[in-house]
Amino acid sequence: VLDVSGLPPLPLRSPAEGTQSRVIHTRQPLIMNDLQKQLGKPGSTAVKVGTDKKYTQSALYVPMLAKGRVAGVMQVQSYAPGRYTPSDADLLSFIGNTAAIAILNAQLVEQMQHYDRELEQACDSALESWSRTLDLRDKETEDHTRRVTALTVRLARAMGMCERDIVHVRRGARLHDIGKVGIPDSILHKPGPLTAEEWQVMKQHPTLAYELLAPLEQMRPALDIPYCHHEKWDGTGYPRGLKGEEIPLAARIFAVVDVWDALCSDRPYRKALPPDQALALIRAEAGTHFDPTVVHTFLSALNE
Repeated sequence: VLDVSGLPPLPLRSPAEGTQSRVIHTRQPLIMNDLQKQLGKPGSTAVKVGTDKKYTQSALYVPMLAKGRVAGVMQVQSYAPGRYTPSDADLLSFIGNTAAIAILNAQLVEQMQHYDRELEQACDSALESWSRTLDLRDKETEDHTRRVTALTVRLARAMGMCERDIVHVRRGARLHDIGKVGIPDSILHKPGPLTAEEWQVMKQHPTLAYELLAPLEQMRPALDIPYCHHEKWDGTGYPRGLKGEEIPLAARIFAVVDVWDALCSDRPYRKALPPDQALALIRAEAGTHFDPTVVHTFLSALNE
């Protein structure tokens, strides 16, 4: 392999001298095979190599074109006079245009990533605002939401979900009860059991969540939990009566966590259950209310 580390770079002409500007404006290759004569400055680009002085004698400049834009100028230079031909210009143009396309594509990718980051931040800000809105209506949900979100994320990882999907799991868990903003306070804050009519109104909150979030493209991947967390493994849940693996995995994971936290928390209509009783109820509902595999993983995670 040739070691070029000891050689000085070929000198580049200043853009002020007009060569590169000319190529950019004409969008045509430029062959200069007698630089000392054509530029009228003999020896002005001298470089000393070893004990001898050598001068750049030939240069080839081509515009780097992509999608109707000039991304730059590619140039090669030689110490030999008469070095470059139109065939060299064609070859270097091909290389330069390929590089220009790669550069512009990289810029587009960077712009899209920046745009995606801005959308993610806007989405998270909106999510935080909605979550806070629900907290203001129902103070009880604030701590509950924080707990179930953390445990759902932990269980999702234990179930092998990738981090990209877990982003949506986290969002869905935080907004799992967002549909309750459409439930009247008289029902939402009722201290005792709901009547049959009130229960039918309460059961609308997953559908209300869907109607609220579905128009927002960034929130659609997070809809599984708000819309489906009251579905049951045996098909007796609501709002759609989904059964088994028809229920999205995120919703099956959240359903176990949500019920566990509810059983272990004081509610206006009952006191919290001891953890062992809550666990017994979770085990008993595996295969009916809950996905048995999720229950097994949940119990293992708690044991750890």
